[in-house]
Amino acid sequence: MAISERELRNLLEAHFPGDEIEIKDLVGDNDHYELIIKSSLFINKSKIEQHRMVNNALKDCLGGKLHALSIKTITK
Repeated sequence: MAISERELRNLLEAHFPGDEIEIKDLVGDNDHYELIIKSSLFINKSKIEQHRMVNNALKDCLGGKLHALSIKTITK
């Protein structure tokens, strides 16, 4: 099972509308991604809280469709 970049982007855009989202497929298998998200929703949040927000957005595909994920969050 895998998740397409488009499907991943749709999930993230639903939780971070209008924010900058960069997605890179690390090995070309739709299963290992790097995310960079720049959002004003991260203001006054710790890195752990920011990453939890991203994980929550992807909770239905983590550990199944999505095997490996590198997350970088930036406050906008």
